[in-house]
Amino acid sequence: MAESLDKALASQLANIEKTTGKTVADWTKIINSSGFEKHGELVSFLKEHHGLTYGNANALVHVAKKSHAGASENTDELIDEQYKGKEELRSWYDSIMKDVMQFGTDIEISPKKAYVSLRRKKQFAIIQPSSKNRLDVGLNIKDMGAKGIAELSGSWNAMCTHRIKVDNADMVNSTLISFIRQSYDQAG
Repeated sequence: MAESLDKALASQLANIEKTTGKTVADWTKIINSSGFEKHGELVSFLKEHHGLTYGNANALVHVAKKSHAGASENTDELIDEQYKGKEELRSWYDSIMKDVMQFGTDIEISPKKAYVSLRRKKQFAIIQPSSKNRLDVGLNIKDMGAKGIAELSGSWNAMCTHRIKVDNADMVNSTLISFIRQSYDQAG
């Protein structure tokens, strides 16, 4: 899985260099001298001022800030960092992942600095410890409004259509997993 992610990122970066005429090192300098610190601000800056797509801007920011999965030899380190001081949430994450990994063998797990991205042909979910007491599960489900525990994501995350706020262990159940499964099925 990690090898296919590395290849995909390398291919994406090569395409960015080819289409923009700037190297990744050039983009890193632009990002680091922009005056912005937050990931979302940097992505918006690259989109608005340099005409990049969200996906390319997002990838460049992750590389420049060394927050992509390939930045750590052991991607488990990124996940461990996310859950420092949030051990109860880690048990919820582990339980969710145990069920999600039963969906199929085509799931790519891509930890970032603040969340874990779950991909198939495209991203179908993210799992993020948003506070000491809450996991946010972001989903991409087409043609569905707010439904039960799945609210529309609004401005929370531009890569997700829906968000489920998991604030107690009882919410890690078949209802949550069924929403994640719906998103997984659509990403195939």
